[in-house]
Amino acid sequence: MLINEAWAQSVSSPFGADIWSMLPIILMFVVLYFLMIRPQMKRAKEHKTMIDALQKGDEVVAAGGVLGRISKISENYITLQIASNVEIQVQRPAVQVLLPKGSIKSIE
Repeated sequence: MLINEAWAQSVSSPFGADIWSMLPIILMFVVLYFLMIRPQMKRAKEHKTMIDALQKGDEVVAAGGVLGRISKISENYITLQIASNVEIQVQRPAVQVLLPKGSIKSIE
Protein backbone atom coordinates (compact mmCIF):
# COMPACT_ATOMS: atom_id res chain seq x y z
CA MET A 1 0.00 0.00 0.00
CA LEU A 2 1.01 3.61 0.46
CA ILE A 3 2.42 3.31 3.99
CA ASN A 4 5.95 1.97 4.42
CA GLU A 5 6.69 -0.45 7.14
CA ALA A 6 7.65 1.12 10.45
CA TRP A 7 11.03 0.09 11.73
CA ALA A 8 11.51 0.05 15.45
CA GLN A 9 14.50 2.00 16.69
CA SER A 10 16.87 0.51 19.16
CA VAL A 11 16.39 1.69 22.70
CA SER A 12 19.39 3.56 24.07
CA SER A 13 19.86 5.63 27.15
CA PRO A 14 18.44 9.11 26.50
CA PHE A 15 21.09 10.73 28.72
CA GLY A 16 24.15 9.48 26.80
CA ALA A 17 23.15 10.76 23.38
CA ASP A 18 22.21 14.23 24.64
CA ILE A 19 25.44 14.81 26.54
CA TRP A 20 27.62 13.94 23.53
CA SER A 21 25.70 16.27 21.27
CA MET A 22 25.94 19.13 23.81
CA LEU A 23 29.64 18.62 24.55
CA PRO A 24 31.00 20.86 21.73
CA ILE A 25 28.74 23.73 22.78
CA ILE A 26 29.76 23.37 26.41
CA LEU A 27 33.44 23.33 25.42
CA MET A 28 32.97 26.48 23.32
CA PHE A 29 31.49 28.32 26.32
CA VAL A 30 34.37 27.18 28.55
CA VAL A 31 36.95 28.40 26.03
CA LEU A 32 35.04 31.67 25.57
CA TYR A 33 35.00 32.21 29.33
CA PHE A 34 38.75 31.71 29.78
CA LEU A 35 39.83 33.62 26.65
CA MET A 36 37.43 36.58 26.70
CA ILE A 37 35.16 36.98 29.70
CA ARG A 38 37.61 36.30 32.54
CA PRO A 39 40.37 38.68 31.28
CA GLN A 40 37.79 41.42 30.70
CA MET A 41 36.47 41.05 34.25
CA LYS A 42 40.04 41.20 35.57
CA ARG A 43 40.76 44.43 33.64
CA ALA A 44 37.50 45.97 34.89
CA LYS A 45 38.38 45.10 38.48
CA GLU A 46 41.88 46.62 38.12
CA HIS A 47 40.39 49.79 36.59
CA LYS A 48 37.88 50.15 39.44
CA THR A 49 40.65 49.69 42.01
CA MET A 50 42.77 52.35 40.27
CA ILE A 51 39.85 54.81 40.14
CA ASP A 52 39.04 54.28 43.82
CA ALA A 53 42.69 54.95 44.75
CA LEU A 54 42.99 58.30 42.93
CA GLN A 55 44.19 61.21 45.06
CA LYS A 56 44.68 64.93 44.67
CA GLY A 57 47.96 65.62 42.86
CA ASP A 58 48.02 62.40 40.82
CA GLU A 59 48.85 62.75 37.15
CA VAL A 60 46.43 60.92 34.86
CA VAL A 61 45.38 60.41 31.26
CA ALA A 62 41.65 60.83 30.73
CA ALA A 63 39.51 59.59 27.84
CA GLY A 64 40.51 61.27 24.62
CA GLY A 65 44.16 61.49 25.66
CA VAL A 66 43.83 64.53 27.93
CA LEU A 67 46.78 64.73 30.35
CA GLY A 68 46.29 66.49 33.62
CA ARG A 69 46.94 66.70 37.34
CA ILE A 70 44.04 66.08 39.70
CA SER A 71 43.17 69.27 41.59
CA LYS A 72 39.79 68.29 43.09
CA ILE A 73 38.01 65.00 43.64
CA SER A 74 34.33 64.48 44.30
CA GLU A 75 32.29 61.33 44.40
CA ASN A 76 31.53 61.21 40.67
CA TYR A 77 33.77 63.86 39.08
CA ILE A 78 37.44 64.81 39.01
CA THR A 79 38.79 68.26 38.20
CA LEU A 80 41.94 68.10 36.11
CA GLN A 81 44.41 70.94 35.76
CA ILE A 82 45.59 70.62 32.16
CA ALA A 83 47.51 73.92 32.03
CA SER A 84 48.11 76.84 34.34
CA ASN A 85 44.72 78.36 35.22
CA VAL A 86 42.91 75.83 32.99
CA GLU A 87 40.80 73.18 34.69
CA ILE A 88 38.29 70.73 33.28
CA GLN A 89 35.90 68.32 34.94
CA VAL A 90 35.71 64.68 33.87
CA GLN A 91 33.84 61.73 35.24
CA ARG A 92 35.89 59.39 37.41
CA PRO A 93 35.53 56.39 35.05
CA ALA A 94 36.93 58.54 32.21
CA VAL A 95 40.39 58.29 33.79
CA GLN A 96 42.22 55.61 31.86
CA VAL A 97 45.82 55.62 33.09
CA LEU A 98 47.54 56.73 36.27
CA LEU A 99 50.93 58.19 35.35
CA PRO A 100 54.07 58.18 37.50
CA LYS A 101 54.85 61.45 39.31
CA GLY A 102 56.68 63.96 37.10
CA SER A 103 55.41 62.57 33.80
CA ILE A 104 53.76 65.80 32.73
CA LYS A 105 56.92 67.86 33.39
CA SER A 106 59.03 65.45 31.34
CA ILE A 107 56.63 65.85 28.38
CA GLU A 108 56.69 69.66 28.44
